[in-house]
Amino acid sequence: MEIVQILKYEFIKNALLAGILASVICGMIGTVVVNKRIVSLSGAVAHSSFGGVGLGYLMGVNPFWGALLFALLSGVSIGYISKKTSQHEDTSIGIIWAFGMSLGIIFVGISKGYAPDLFTYLFGNILSVVNFDIFMLMALCLIILISFFLLFKEINAICFDEVFAFSRGIPVFKIYILILILVSLTVVVLMKIVGVILVIALLTIAPASSVWFNSSLKSQMFCSCILNIVFVIGGLLISYYLNLPTGATIIVFAVFGFIVSSLISKIVKKN
Repeated sequence: MEIVQILKYEFIKNALLAGILASVICGMIGTVVVNKRIVSLSGAVAHSSFGGVGLGYLMGVNPFWGALLFALLSGVSIGYISKKTSQHEDTSIGIIWAFGMSLGIIFVGISKGYAPDLFTYLFGNILSVVNFDIFMLMALCLIILISFFLLFKEINAICFDEVFAFSRGIPVFKIYILILILVSLTVVVLMKIVGVILVIALLTIAPASSVWFNSSLKSQMFCSCILNIVFVIGGLLISYYLNLPTGATIIVFAVFGFIVSSLISKIVKKN
C-alpha cells in the first residue's frame, strides 16, 4: 500500500518513467558499448560535453544544445582518429576528454554570473524530471529502436568480429560512427536528468552483468534492460525510504547487483 501512496506524487511517477526509459536506452546501447569495449569512450564523450555546457552559459543559450554539439563532435572525432589515423583509441579519448573539460571550465570562468545548475550535469537529479525530459527520452528510445531494428545484423557482426564484418561487405566505419553518435545522444539526453556518473553506470553495470548469462547480443540487450529497470526502481525506493541521494543509491544498488550476478555466474559454471 505504501508503494501505491508513493505513486501519488507526480515527481515520483516522472522519476520512475524516466528511470525505465533510461534503463531501456542504456540497456540497448550499453550492450554494444560493453561488447565493443568502448566504456572509456562513453566517459570521454560525457566529460568533453562539459565544453558545450560551458559554451551554452557563455553564449546565454540552453546548455543542452552546446552539450549536444560537443558530444557529437567528440564522439565522431574519437572514431575518426582511432580508425583513420595511426593514433590508438585510448590516446584520442584522453586528448578529447581533457580538452572538452578544460574548455568547459574556461567558458564558465569567463561567463558573467553564476552557473546555478552546472553540477546537475555531473550528478543529475532524476527527481526533478519534467515533461520535456520525458519527451526527449521517448524520442531517443525510438531512434535507438529504429536504428537497431534496421541495422541489427550489421551491428551484431561489428560487435563480435570487425574483420569478418568487413570481409562480408559491411560498412564497418560508417556503422561504428553511427554507434558513437547513438552513444553521444544517449550521454547528452541523460546527462542533465541522471548525471554523467549514473549514465556511465547504466551503460556499463547491467550490460556487463548480462554478458555472463547470455551469448547472443539480442538476449544480452533484453537482460540488460531488465537489470537496469530493477536497479533504477530498487535504488529509487531505497533512496526514498532511507532519505539518501537518489543517483548514488541507484549506482550502489547496481554494483551490489553486479557482485551478486558474478557470484551466481561462478556457481552456475561450477555446476
